[in-house]
Amino acid sequence: MSYSSLKACIDDLDKNGYLLRIKEEVDPNLEMAAIHRRVFDAGGPAILFENVKGSPFKAVSNLYGTFERTEFIFRDTLANAKKVMELKADMINLLRQPGRYLSAPSTAMAALPLQSRFGAPILYGETTINHLPQIVSWPKDGGAFITLPQVLTLPPGSDQIMQSNLGMYRIQLSGNEYTPNKEIGLHYQLHRGIGVHHTAYNQSEEPFRASIFVGGPPSHAFAAIMPLPEGLSELTFAGLLGGRRFRYLWKDGFVLSADADFVITGIIRKQGLKPEGPFGDHLGYYSLQHDFPVMDVEKVYYRKDAIWHFTVVGRPPQEDSSFGHLIHELVEPLTPGEFPGIVEINAVDAAGVHPLLLAIGSERYMPFRERKPEEILTQANHLLGKGQTSLAKFLIIAASGDDPDLDTHDYPQFFQHVLRRVDWRRDLHFQTKTTIDTLDYSGSGWNAGSKVVIACCGAPVRDLKAELPVDFSLPDGFSDPHFVMPGVLALKGPAFEHEEEVQRLALHLNRFEMDSIPLIVLCDDPRFVAANMPNFLWATFTRANPAHDIHGVNGFVEHKHWGCEGSLIIDARIKPHHAPALVEDEEVGKRADEILSRCQ
Repeated sequence: MSYSSLKACIDDLDKNGYLLRIKEEVDPNLEMAAIHRRVFDAGGPAILFENVKGSPFKAVSNLYGTFERTEFIFRDTLANAKKVMELKADMINLLRQPGRYLSAPSTAMAALPLQSRFGAPILYGETTINHLPQIVSWPKDGGAFITLPQVLTLPPGSDQIMQSNLGMYRIQLSGNEYTPNKEIGLHYQLHRGIGVHHTAYNQSEEPFRASIFVGGPPSHAFAAIMPLPEGLSELTFAGLLGGRRFRYLWKDGFVLSADADFVITGIIRKQGLKPEGPFGDHLGYYSLQHDFPVMDVEKVYYRKDAIWHFTVVGRPPQEDSSFGHLIHELVEPLTPGEFPGIVEINAVDAAGVHPLLLAIGSERYMPFRERKPEEILTQANHLLGKGQTSLAKFLIIAASGDDPDLDTHDYPQFFQHVLRRVDWRRDLHFQTKTTIDTLDYSGSGWNAGSKVVIACCGAPVRDLKAELPVDFSLPDGFSDPHFVMPGVLALKGPAFEHEEEVQRLALHLNRFEMDSIPLIVLCDDPRFVAANMPNFLWATFTRANPAHDIHGVNGFVEHKHWGCEGSLIIDARIKPHHAPALVEDEEVGKRADEILSRCQ
């Protein structure tokens, strides 16, 4: 179905039983987020908050709260969008299956952005920042944030809409040192298109204008986060996925989304930063306060019956997991063209996306001799050298020919496959003193840390077991062994002080035959880590910096290559420099439960 507005989508969801209306007044300071989390955890509907304390505007969240509902919203357009992406990956598809793709070129052309010249819904009224819903999601957040913004910028000297960048960069509306109603903060990270524009404006005399859209047809928010191939603009993709051209207009030198619910315009300061954050982020921890660019606000526009669109992030899975689901559906055909030889990739949502990337590659270099990782190492380097996959911290890659049923989304199967084959003496490849995701505080500094490629190929070299050696023991300070799965053991260690503690453990374990347990996770709570796969993936890979926190039994260095003869040990204990994990306020949680109980 093609939606002309966010309200049209909400009305459609309501008609089909996918909407919860909350009519009583709800506080945007923590309460709305707590309600959202409960409804999301229950697999519940989208939520329309009809009475937001301190604001004249309604708000909606959990729009994409389930994969089913996300696909329902785009039920009439997703198939055509996927065909265009398939053609973008390989135009030969048009010759192979002309019947399937005959409409795709015209679909893409019909999705081009359209300039509105005779008024637009967004020009209905003007307001100020303090009248927008001031949503604070977590107790230590530095203020209110826009969590689903669409930030549009153009390069200096350009009025060509197809040269625009539309990205989702969180916006801090209040708190810290921002002057109320006049200043807001922009947080953008590595590999973001807006940074290219910012650099260009720093070398220009022109003011750095930016427009922030909130709401509008659901495809607009998706377009802002979609990793698109070269030559396909975000605005065209918004029209493609939405089944309706992205409408825009110019006003006072700014681009406005004609169909957005809100538009904030302003000038990004080329120099001069202000503290932004903390913010409870999608890794399940706070991203801490850092200096980021500031935007001087000029105007805040809104449409009639405007609805504030927001989400709540935290330890995955959350609503933004549906973004990843839909992205996978759409970009899967592009993978072979973007990364030759790669069969499948999965940035693991349960591990916070960027900390862990699983991949299946093709190993074809030397088919006439014993299989070992060669071509898949080339493919791993390509993954770490391009776009969003370059933010991966742990990249585990296996060869496709060893198991035709191997699946990066079947986590137990994938880890069992790798651990049966991996040779810790050969198959660990580190990058040290490099960049990691801005939100990942496991490293040695802000945006600073390390990466590791774990590559395996060939026949199994061991059986995996979930049993300890008969004579097994642990040194003082270590306890509570629990198996996550066969071959993966979680151990409780003392509170982190220094790396020598792990060396003491490794030296002690050298006395046991443990080839059937190739991976040990040192952690603070083994019962939690071993309880389920999401806990294992989250705690292990968000809390470890590979070059600092990977150790091993009988480790060695050979010509600057590190490996180990026995079990690999990942130190996933919480460390003093880590950001705090997200914890909900108990009293707010009780109020959220009470409000929801009255909505039944």
